[in-house]
Amino acid sequence: MRVPLLDLKRQYRKIKPEVDAAIMEVVETQGFKLGPRVAEFEEQVAEYCGTKRAVGVASGSDALLLALMAHGVGRDDEVITTPYTFFATGGAVARLGAVPVFVDIDPATYNIAPDRIEAAITDRTRAIMPVHLFGQCADMDPILEIAGKRGIPVLEDAAQAIGSEYKGRRAGSIGDMGCFSFFPSKNLGGYGDGGMITTDDDATADLLISLREHGQTVKDGGRTEMYEHWTIGLNSRLDALQAAVLSVKLNHLDEWSDGRARNAEYYDKRFEGTPATPPAVAPESRHIYNQYVIRAPRRDDLLKYLRERDVGCAIYYPVPLHLQKCFSTLGYGEGDMPESEGAARETLSIPVFSLLTEEEREYVATTILEFFA
Repeated sequence: MRVPLLDLKRQYRKIKPEVDAAIMEVVETQGFKLGPRVAEFEEQVAEYCGTKRAVGVASGSDALLLALMAHGVGRDDEVITTPYTFFATGGAVARLGAVPVFVDIDPATYNIAPDRIEAAITDRTRAIMPVHLFGQCADMDPILEIAGKRGIPVLEDAAQAIGSEYKGRRAGSIGDMGCFSFFPSKNLGGYGDGGMITTDDDATADLLISLREHGQTVKDGGRTEMYEHWTIGLNSRLDALQAAVLSVKLNHLDEWSDGRARNAEYYDKRFEGTPATPPAVAPESRHIYNQYVIRAPRRDDLLKYLRERDVGCAIYYPVPLHLQKCFSTLGYGEGDMPESEGAARETLSIPVFSLLTEEEREYVATTILEFFA
């Protein structure tokens, strides 16, 4: 049996008539940049996440960059975040000439450890950027308390977490802004790149609208004035085609995330008491399982074993950011972030997508247990 890590073709076949009709509607109007489809999708995302506003941008990476820009983060400022994440988290900070300050993770959830944040704050700290990794929110209450005492904004990197919840609050509605990615492999994935920033602040939303269109002046009603620029922004608009596809998919998102959770529950039971440690789920959390990540001794041997038996798997992430060559000037070294380094050595992602069959799920679990036997 061959089991893919993710099979988007199955998903497309399920929703093909809806998606095809939405795409053709955009093609027939020939309105490809922003416009009513993007505005409609922004409203849908804001409602889904429980925020007042949402602003569509070109990618999740741009969402992080623009969120930092909107809070005035610039050269030599510091942004506290985690080293155990996708590169864009630290890359967005560095792109602005700011300094990513890395704080180690909680080894159970793989999210930033709140009790390590305070010691990393300096008079140059301009933002804290927790990452809701693998589909589970970071422990936000202590982070918000630490930030609130000092007036530091909290920007959620929720790229992998749309629909996840923390104590009844949706990802993207907890901090000052939430940043989402619609990369095709995400629970809510487009047919290309796309991103979104959520906020409850109208002034921030209008600023983001300006920044995503080269810093053009925003008039009443949230429209920009062509060729009038009050600041320097980016070309980072969400395409109408992507918005149309994502709008259709959003109606199915909870069903898909619930399916992932059911597959995760099956794996949890199969791996209980074995060397394959399933992911921990924090109390009062909704984990949407953008990835299902086990922790295992002899991880690299297990990876090879699964691939030889046609079981899709991947390592997220093999090199933590503090050990990346491009960040060598920051002065970090081996041993500085032991929990992140341990996770990078021992974690492995296995198939969990909602349309995984019972037979495929059984084959994945049995193959892993056979390895350890």
